[in-house]
Amino acid sequence: MPSSAPDRSATDGSALDTAPLDRALIALRRGAGTWSATPLSRRIALLERLLPRVVAASDGMAAAGAEAKGYGAASPWAAEDWMGGPWALAQNTRAYLHVLRRIAAGRAPLDAGAVHERDGRTVVDVFPATGWDRLLLNGFTAEVWTPLGTSPEQVRERAAGEYRGRPGRPGVALVLGAGNVAAITALDILHKLYVDGEVVIAKMNPVNAYLRPHFEHVFADFIARDWVRFVDGGAAEGAYLTRHEGVGSIHVTGSDRTHDAIVWGTGDDAVRRRKDDRPLVVKPFSSELGGVSPCIVTPGPWSDADFRYQAEHIVSSKMNNSGHNCIASQVLVLPEKWDGTERLLDEIRRVLRTLPPRTDYYPGADHRLAAVRAAHPAAETYGDGCRLLVPDVTDPDDILITTEVFGSALGVVRLPGTTTAAFLHRAVDFANDVLPGSLGATLIVHPRTARAERTALKSAVSALRYGTLGVNCWSAVGFLLGYTPWGAHPGNTRHAIGSGIGFVHNAFMIEDVEKTVLRAPFAPAPRGLVTTEPSLSVRPPYFVTNRTALTTVERLVRFTADPHVRKLPALLASALRG
Repeated sequence: MPSSAPDRSATDGSALDTAPLDRALIALRRGAGTWSATPLSRRIALLERLLPRVVAASDGMAAAGAEAKGYGAASPWAAEDWMGGPWALAQNTRAYLHVLRRIAAGRAPLDAGAVHERDGRTVVDVFPATGWDRLLLNGFTAEVWTPLGTSPEQVRERAAGEYRGRPGRPGVALVLGAGNVAAITALDILHKLYVDGEVVIAKMNPVNAYLRPHFEHVFADFIARDWVRFVDGGAAEGAYLTRHEGVGSIHVTGSDRTHDAIVWGTGDDAVRRRKDDRPLVVKPFSSELGGVSPCIVTPGPWSDADFRYQAEHIVSSKMNNSGHNCIASQVLVLPEKWDGTERLLDEIRRVLRTLPPRTDYYPGADHRLAAVRAAHPAAETYGDGCRLLVPDVTDPDDILITTEVFGSALGVVRLPGTTTAAFLHRAVDFANDVLPGSLGATLIVHPRTARAERTALKSAVSALRYGTLGVNCWSAVGFLLGYTPWGAHPGNTRHAIGSGIGFVHNAFMIEDVEKTVLRAPFAPAPRGLVTTEPSLSVRPPYFVTNRTALTTVERLVRFTADPHVRKLPALLASALRG
């Protein structure tokens, strides 16, 4: 029986059928002990068996996502369904395998040289982790910043505690799945199993519950041993599970409203509970929620090709998945006096005009976009009419500044600054203190500007309070890599949850995380030679303008699941044509 049992009624007023939920929890509680006793070698073998299952499910998983969003499996847009589904799952599985195999071989999870001090802070180099990483994402790097006062020795000793004499909390974790990106639920399951040491009941989100049979195929070995169960349902089923005594911890991906409804309830009673600090749920609770994510553009000596490329980059960070991403760029922060501001906006308009048609599919998107139109009757519309650009947002109470739209609307804020340093200072303050949320931010800076303004840039990177900061790459890349912890900047509480609490996708199992800083080349090869930042980096397949993205990501999924040099020519040929 659940403690503090919720109302056993469905949202339509009918009685809630809790029997399937109870049966799933009984089986998982039976399996929790056997998962805790499963040796490392067996856990590695399970991941090795999971990878071919990901490949086998990939076509169906991606096609189901494409159909649900309203386009065909062969549409250029379907590349996002491959990248945010099968590839993210394969890449994260590979990341866990890399680290677990190190431990199994008697090595520390982190190389000693990867953990070092810089400016009084301990920093961990986490990407690239393998030779394949260096080849396929050449020029991309990632480092984890730990809180001030954390020593390199502490970071090394605490990493991967589940496998080094400090096991997690054996029991049942509830994962409340997200409805927007396919891999989110699956990756949260892997985190709970392999980092926290818990078995998992995963409630599918009604928006993408069609993924359940594909996930059940991928996790078949875990289901057979009572380590994972999938269930369907809406808010009523979720509420029942969150308060069930058989659930030991909770992880939710959603909005702050979802968190608050679980912890405090709804209505007047919720207000009283919050005031008196009487939460309905006191279990360990982690969350990855949304916010209003900024993309900050630093002025610099950009060429025409730079304006075109970065416009594609910015539009991709907004229009991927129709903007239904918790870190979709919603506010573009531009220098007020830079002569490149209007040139960049004109290139953004060009990209918006040329994208293939699609619509915002996520429930409620039409109402949220209508609210933006109501606030901005003169908003520019592109494509099928749901792509909105508001080129001059000035009111701090504007909906684009205060509210996560979760749709294909982009607002532009112009900030003053007589120097690059002054502009960056204002941009950082605006992002930290005005925009709600702290999940992800993107900062674009030309390499020559980065060198000339080294101190100002270093200060901006340090000061931005976001869980993932992408320098010349969309922060969403941190969601995909597996080695890069994913979550909000620390400091949120259950009373003010912001973008959530805790980190997932943390293959090195680093306990002390403040944020991840990603860096990527400002320009693709061969133009990196011109910008004095040479690399082999090509136009990333997550760019919505990439002409061969679908083929590239399909091949990348198969390569990641089973890397072999014979697969490289076809993969690289497709990537180079993008």
